[in-house]
Amino acid sequence: MPWILIGSISLLGLAVHGYEYVKGPVLVEEIAPCPGLYCGRTRLNKTHNSACGQCPRGWKVSNNTHSLCRECLEQPSLYDWFFLAFHFLLVLSLHWYFIDASAKRLKFTKEVILLHFCALIEVVLSAILTVLITVPSGRLALHSCRVTRLSDWYSFFHNPNPNYEETLHCTQEVVYPLYSLVFVFYVLCGLTMLVIRPGLAARIYPRRGQAAVYDALYFLPILALIHGLGSGLVYMAYPYIVLTLSLVSCASHFAFKLDQSMRSLLKGCFTDQRNLIILIGHWALHAFGILAITQLTHLEFHLSLLTLIPLPALFYVITARFTDPVNFKSDFQPSMAH
Repeated sequence: MPWILIGSISLLGLAVHGYEYVKGPVLVEEIAPCPGLYCGRTRLNKTHNSACGQCPRGWKVSNNTHSLCRECLEQPSLYDWFFLAFHFLLVLSLHWYFIDASAKRLKFTKEVILLHFCALIEVVLSAILTVLITVPSGRLALHSCRVTRLSDWYSFFHNPNPNYEETLHCTQEVVYPLYSLVFVFYVLCGLTMLVIRPGLAARIYPRRGQAAVYDALYFLPILALIHGLGSGLVYMAYPYIVLTLSLVSCASHFAFKLDQSMRSLLKGCFTDQRNLIILIGHWALHAFGILAITQLTHLEFHLSLLTLIPLPALFYVITARFTDPVNFKSDFQPSMAH
């Protein structure tokens, strides 16, 4: 019996074959696929393709039969443009938040408005420069390698090791240019801010205007770190992140009002210029999230969803009196009788 078992194992071992692929350059007409998801071959000359390896920047494996690297000449999808716009709005929103927080004013002043406008100019200029220096250079257009799966953002986790003999290093920017372009944008945002804003802030708002500059020098590297580690997850979830954060921010804005009555909240929305602008900003973020999720695939229906944008704010205003802590104050007062 033991001999039968040993013989069976031996036969199974003989039947197992390792992964086979053609190493080194191959003829153009030869069918020689590469291992892994992202390893490919490039054209060496008229007769030969290269050995398996990473594709050049801006190229991607597009033929699974021959594993040929082809240049990405497609336009970014609407979802990709929204992703880039998400980073634009993220930086702009943080600039405006820290400018407003450092000013510590209940109303917009001329100086604060100028700083807000300056931040807008910085971010717009950075976005335009980022697109202009990206291939095709000098044009407000992009060539993109379309994202097909989450692993496209993390190709360094998918370097194949055929038969555990050698590791083929095929790490590349499969999602070109969505990964590198955001880093370039963050760097340009920092540079344009350091060039434009310190002098203006020192002149019109010398004490508190420069505090927002220091804040940006912290949050820009943090955003770059988050993008470097979690860009794929953010890409998949950013519409829902925008909707969630805008809803929480809108509720927090109303919650800081001392008078939680419906009349006071409604009056403050339309009579206080600062409150009205902040509310419109939240509604714009709601609209962005809805458009990013739907991508307007059914134009009429998805545009009609934009009419729901004011509902979260109205819901808070209508229900605030039921959750005002003042109404429950007596229930939590400790008894004074002993």
